[in-house]
Amino acid sequence: MTAARSLPADGYPPPPEPGLTAEEVVARAERIAVDLVDRQQETEERGYYGLDTHNEFLNAGFYRLLVPRRYGGYEFGLDTYLQVVAALARGCGSTAWMYTFGASHAHVAATLFGQAAQDEMFAGGDFICPGTIGPVGFAERAGDGGWIVDGTHRYCSGSPYATHFIGHTLVAGADGEQPTPMMFVLPRDRWTRLEDWGGQLGLRGSGSHSIKIEKAHIPSHFALPGTHIGLVSVADGAPGLELHGNTMYGGGVLSMIQFQNGALATGMVAGALDIYTQLMRDRTTIYPPITSRAQDPDFQYHFGEATGRIATAQAALADGVRQWHEAAARGSAAFTREVDVRLSLISREAVRLSWAALSEHLFPTAGSSAVRVGERLERIWRDMSALQSHAGVSLFLAKVANRQLAELVFDLAGER
Repeated sequence: MTAARSLPADGYPPPPEPGLTAEEVVARAERIAVDLVDRQQETEERGYYGLDTHNEFLNAGFYRLLVPRRYGGYEFGLDTYLQVVAALARGCGSTAWMYTFGASHAHVAATLFGQAAQDEMFAGGDFICPGTIGPVGFAERAGDGGWIVDGTHRYCSGSPYATHFIGHTLVAGADGEQPTPMMFVLPRDRWTRLEDWGGQLGLRGSGSHSIKIEKAHIPSHFALPGTHIGLVSVADGAPGLELHGNTMYGGGVLSMIQFQNGALATGMVAGALDIYTQLMRDRTTIYPPITSRAQDPDFQYHFGEATGRIATAQAALADGVRQWHEAAARGSAAFTREVDVRLSLISREAVRLSWAALSEHLFPTAGSSAVRVGERLERIWRDMSALQSHAGVSLFLAKVANRQLAELVFDLAGER
């Protein structure tokens, strides 16, 4: 027999630490990040962060930051969550990448799915759910009204310790009609993680393995036919807003997902600036007059340029998140697709400024010894390079989002 739990007045199960504050959870991430620096090599060799790091994240409450309070989560805002991501990225880009693309989909699930699905998905409190946006295969109707899905989904960052998976497939249309997307959730016991991650230029420790699904049954409440995470709009309403009464679960999921790229980029480049700052203090110039780099006008220039771009990227991202919360507070109807795309572009600029600081100033002038294989700056450069190749950055934010915004502003959707 299971002992009954006493619940607070609001009827919600308390999180592990009811008094945990946003300030403390960010401070925990900053403390943990210090230890992540020395573990980057082993994380890359393993392909994902270690079980002890995972347990540290569990104990710190990181996997519950975006989980609704009614399920024992902390329900902190996106601002707190993204500060945690950036802090972890400052220590290890791979670890932060794996963490955020597993933990962040709690917001997607809590916003878009109904109560029946959420009651099951969040039953364990901690929620780790990698997600992909590329549709794989076709869904077939099951006899009970559910669905049967099959296929292998690549680049499922966060899969090693996952509790669920969010994927996309297609539903065949009638004769002559285009297939439509379908988003679905599968618990961990219905898919297999493949040992196929490794050998990439960067983010080698991000746990971005493939997930194989073999004729898995999905109940109807775990599927959203006609929904694609990259195209969905909350302007017509969000189930999570009504269920949880928190406007955070009525805000756009597209921009929330793109904000992660900005947080990862600003966090990683902040780590690069940490290294460069120490080099400025410790190293001397090569050409006369021989002096410390901190006293050299050229190094001062590069340091100032990089610092300014990083600070601007951080400020842009922070204000983008502020705008996100303000738009969500006005109600789902105010959070149009146009708002979602425009806010996403702020994250793009944060990524661009961060990359420019690293590639134009910090990396080229740090010196050959600082960028040998295995050095921290060399690894950050590889990880940031890999981020540039991510489809969300190199395709959606760089091209598709621009066109979509123009079409929305000038009401051209029907002329495509």
